[in-house]
Amino acid sequence: MATVIPEIPTSSEPAPEKTVAPKRPYPGALIVVEGIDGSGKSTQLYLLKRWLEIGSYRIHFTEWNSSPLVKSATRRAKQRRLLTPVTFSLLHAADFADRCERQILPLLHGGYLVLADRYIYTAFARDAARGCSPKWLRNLYSFAPVPDITFYFRAPLDVAVNRIVAGRPKLKYYEAGMDLGISLDRAESFRIFQERILNNYDQMVETDNFVLMDGTVRVNRLQKLMRGIVEERINLDQFAPKKKRNEAKR
Repeated sequence: MATVIPEIPTSSEPAPEKTVAPKRPYPGALIVVEGIDGSGKSTQLYLLKRWLEIGSYRIHFTEWNSSPLVKSATRRAKQRRLLTPVTFSLLHAADFADRCERQILPLLHGGYLVLADRYIYTAFARDAARGCSPKWLRNLYSFAPVPDITFYFRAPLDVAVNRIVAGRPKLKYYEAGMDLGISLDRAESFRIFQERILNNYDQMVETDNFVLMDGTVRVNRLQKLMRGIVEERINLDQFAPKKKRNEAKR
């Protein structure tokens, strides 16, 4: 029996309702960065992470597609080009579920500040660009805790694509969206694929409470803005070492 790929819904399908952050059942907090490749999100999260580490805050870092339980299977499937849009999506969902169960949720309940380089919104943007239904994807990841802050780093398509192409000797098959048959030219396929992903991200700005960040702003200025938003929205004192918390109370 042929595999049925969840299709992108027609315009008659209602847009996702705006996500409302529920009351937290844990003392921790979750900060997420999202954006297309080359948007600068990883650099900014790294700088935020180092700033928090220097301050001795209780933090944990996690990134997309990094679970040891799934990583090797994903790598082998990519090498043999066996992945369909649905199997690719399900592998990433399994990877996320494993990290959520073993890392993210336990640490949130343990009072940690969790930093995530890509989160469920990456699946919503990329997998929908591959033809999966947004409604199906949201149901698939419905177990995921809602972030306290989701930073969306947005850079113009040409800027982001040029950053990636200039820094890579060769784009990978799935990275370039070659499995979709968009173009025989990898660079062109990558550009079209990233444009689809960018459009999907833009549609989530309002519904998922993204904090929009200009990916063309100077790195140090953007980092200062990011830190200010974190300090404004999250009580960092609760993640500080006991000595620093006691000093803050005086």
